Amino acid sequence: MRWTDTQNIAIGLEELHPDKDNVNLRFTDLREWVLALPGFNDRPDGCNEKILEAIQQCWIDERE
Repeated sequence: MRWTDTQNIAIGLEELHPDKDNVNLRFTDLREWVLALPGFNDRPDGCNEKILEAIQQCWIDERE
């Protein structure tokens, strides 16, 4: 999985962190959670705020 696989990342985050507040979160936490996902193998420094926002939105949509 790579940073641009936002939908797959969101699914993984929801499976591992269903109790986390995915609306009011810190991007530093989100980044660490993504890096810890099984199957994630992209560069740790390969994301930016825009990518993290896209992941967050997919996660919000996934939960709904």
